[in-house]
Amino acid sequence: MDLGIAGRKAIVCASSRGLGRACAEALAQAGCEVVINGLDAARLETTAADLGKSTGARITPVVGDLATPECQAALFRACPDPDILVNNNAGPPPREFRELTRQQILDGVIANMVVAIELTQKAIEPMLAKKFGRIVNITSGTVKLPQAGLDLSSGARAGLSVFIAGIARQVADKNVTINNLLPGAFETDRLKTVLGGAAKRRGVTYDQAKAERILTIPAKRFGETSEFGATCAFLCSAQAGFITGQNLLIDGGGFPGAL
Repeated sequence: MDLGIAGRKAIVCASSRGLGRACAEALAQAGCEVVINGLDAARLETTAADLGKSTGARITPVVGDLATPECQAALFRACPDPDILVNNNAGPPPREFRELTRQQILDGVIANMVVAIELTQKAIEPMLAKKFGRIVNITSGTVKLPQAGLDLSSGARAGLSVFIAGIARQVADKNVTINNLLPGAFETDRLKTVLGGAAKRRGVTYDQAKAERILTIPAKRFGETSEFGATCAFLCSAQAGFITGQNLLIDGGGFPGAL
């Protein structure tokens, strides 16, 4: 399918690896110019070179912590009037809620809620002026199905989901959409960290924890990052203009509900 976004400009946050990289790659394959971001300069440069070579797209790396004003300013210097914004950021490490300090709680809320709101504030006016904009927030399946130890991540991302719901409906008449993608278990570094922590707490091997986790998924496998990226790219497409304010689960059927 021609997604109708060739030549569009995209900012994809936290995209040197994992789900963010998959989204950047899918948008680049669709013909977008893509600004990518990450903390590790060497990894980010390698990702930019790899994506540029494999897709032929213009890929611009911006190194920095999204929670800082300096990094946010650098993103918008690289792409002053984005057509597409994919909000993504690393979640806090799994931790028993009684162990969380006040500062850790504040840092988690800033990283997984406040940053996406700030970037949306910066991106929205150019989108409204052009009457085209696509914003996708990568949150988590735990927004709908909380998981012990991920309370801070889930709570901050749930707050973002509710905050964005009202905004999406305020800008829908200008062909600007805002949606949330809720990943389940994808084989990323984040999942490996979560599984490793669970294995350690239970006194089992990583492979055993992984096998047991797969058994809880009706699809009986982990998701592939390319599947996630393709879904993100469709939500950013010209054809997706009537989809807004939604939370789309991509979890292999893991959520045990119909609504």
